[in-house]
Amino acid sequence: MQLKTKIVVLISCWLVLITGLHAWLNVDWTSVLNDYRPVAKRKIIVAYLPVTCQLTCPVTDYISKYSESGEEFLPRMFQGFPEMKEALISNRVQAAFIVAPMAIALKAQGVPIKVVYLGHRYGSAVVVRKDGPIKTFADMRGKTIAIPSRFSDERLILFRAMKVWGIKPGEIKMLEMAPPDVSGALAAKAIDAFVMGEPFPSQAEMAGYGRVLFQARDYWPDYMSCILVVRQDLIDQRPDVVQVLVDGIARSGLWLDKSKPHREDAADFVGRFYYNQKPALLRWALTKPLDRVTYSPLAPRKADFDMVRDLMIETGVLNKKIEFSDYVDTRFSDKASIETPWRYEPASGSAK
Repeated sequence: MQLKTKIVVLISCWLVLITGLHAWLNVDWTSVLNDYRPVAKRKIIVAYLPVTCQLTCPVTDYISKYSESGEEFLPRMFQGFPEMKEALISNRVQAAFIVAPMAIALKAQGVPIKVVYLGHRYGSAVVVRKDGPIKTFADMRGKTIAIPSRFSDERLILFRAMKVWGIKPGEIKMLEMAPPDVSGALAAKAIDAFVMGEPFPSQAEMAGYGRVLFQARDYWPDYMSCILVVRQDLIDQRPDVVQVLVDGIARSGLWLDKSKPHREDAADFVGRFYYNQKPALLRWALTKPLDRVTYSPLAPRKADFDMVRDLMIETGVLNKKIEFSDYVDTRFSDKASIETPWRYEPASGSAK
């Protein structure tokens, strides 16, 4: 064999090897193969953001991998609510953790979805620059604050605080921004404050340039933000799958609230394998203090959603009254109420 031919063969073999390794390491084959399964046997895809109010999604995925039945769904991370909303509408994902006002607005617009569970309680805060001029909420007049979406509970928190402090609409500029971008924007002084779910308030605190002005619960007892919605066609065609999803999320919430070591373990595997965040950041958000975010009980309650709906109408993001039963299906949370925490301990390699 001539030298030139040998070189060509070696290069070809090298390219095949590198391509194969790339495909093996970087392609999500579970998702690819899932698309070729019969519809009735496909794993559903659940969308989430890298925030602690949606932590039960990756926790359920991780722990269920060690159970006899295996993973219960395929999680898919997004960076912002707009992209997640479009994926839900187009059926690229069948379930998603989104903010409650967005779910209500989508249903009012005719999008066939239902709320089936909550993602958390508490866990959102208004954060300002530590060395900045804002000492109380009254100092927010004329300032710019980042919010995750105009259809978010975080935006509604601001309006509740504005009422208390006598601040009129328009005296504060609200800027929509993807949650992962807010801490950097605050550090660069591109914004004066932000209101977001954890771990971004903790991120600003840990870095030394941010200070929590107030927690959501200070103006909204029993505060909720992220909720789990499912497409109506999935509910109609595969209610058993929806129940398995809700049961898993319920069990993960109870597991997270069981002890500090459970939360520290979740911070480790979620930070490394799902959120691409430092585990130390999630540990801060989940344990300082332990009730900074809570994950039980998470059954949807009419009074909570009626409050959100009424605030949406009052603040101009909803133009009609929509009833709780029109956009919430409580059957799944009712059945999940008997669930118990996952029996899983760090490094045990087994879950029940």
